[in-house]
Amino acid sequence: MVRAKGNYAANGRPAGTSSISLKELAEHLGLSSATVSLVINRSPGAKSIPASTQERVRAAARELNYRPNLMARSLRQKRSFTIGVLVPEVSEGYAALVLSGIEDHLLQEGYFYFVVSHRHRADLIEEYPSLLQQRAVEGIIAVDTVLTAPSELPAVAISGHREVAGVTNIILDHNLAAQLALEHLQKSGHTRIAMIKGQDFSSDTEIRWRALHCVATQLGINIHEQLTIQLEGDSPSPEVGYGVTRKLLERGVPFTALFAFNDISAIGAIQALRESGKRVPEDVSVVGFDDIQSAAYQHPGLTTVRQPLRQMGVIAAETLLTRVNSPRQSDYPKEIVVKPELIVRASTAIAAPTITVS
Repeated sequence: MVRAKGNYAANGRPAGTSSISLKELAEHLGLSSATVSLVINRSPGAKSIPASTQERVRAAARELNYRPNLMARSLRQKRSFTIGVLVPEVSEGYAALVLSGIEDHLLQEGYFYFVVSHRHRADLIEEYPSLLQQRAVEGIIAVDTVLTAPSELPAVAISGHREVAGVTNIILDHNLAAQLALEHLQKSGHTRIAMIKGQDFSSDTEIRWRALHCVATQLGINIHEQLTIQLEGDSPSPEVGYGVTRKLLERGVPFTALFAFNDISAIGAIQALRESGKRVPEDVSVVGFDDIQSAAYQHPGLTTVRQPLRQMGVIAAETLLTRVNSPRQSDYPKEIVVKPELIVRASTAIAAPTITVS
């Protein structure tokens, strides 16, 4: 418990005032104003200050009702310390995990951020960067959002695959991802593998599809047209995977494994398989993609290709802030590649004898 010294009211605030100044807070703590400022503003320099001291500063600020003057800080340094983040939607899955990494790093570095959701509307994807710039953001992070115009501000695109001036792309090694999944299924005896392709609007759809074709050719796995289906609609729920899997089953073409575009669609696919009388994994093995938080708690637990989504968010925030704080540096990374990992759970097993799907 921090106890106030000097002429303070019983509620811990200076008598006759509603808050205290930075100088008064520093005097109360017996610290320099510079030290207190670094901690309160979560500046990078605060990392050199002991954690116990930082907690003491924050505890005193809360008890004595200190309110930092962010407007004065912005005017003094001619900066907003604000970042804009573009996402398709905020829901369980890909975007939520990426956002957690972005948020953690920005808060640690003392930055605020705006999140805008475009729902795959081309007009909003085009307008939002300029609208965010009008609100004085210092940089932009685009999550699973295709940026086509050169960026006037430092920008980072997570799952960005286009070379655009001013934009750093953070991408997954999709060839390795395809290899991990297909080799796992092949070693389990699966040769007839159904594929759920991503929606047209997803920035990862085409590059992942090309990677699957390339790796399948190398492994001698045939990708059958009748065992390939594409997600439709922009709902972030398992319904999209459920619907296309039902259509796949109606074709009556036998398969023993299914590789879904993401975990959400894999969860919907499993429900459709069960309703058709198919057991997972005894009759059909299912592999997802992303490793969202609920993947491990499905029944059965979902085998999936893990994207390091939270790490990708952290990398995006770190990269962007480095560029924001070095505005005159013209040499910036154009592409950063991260590695996937196969997480094997109970939704895959040795292939069952192929039977016709009714």
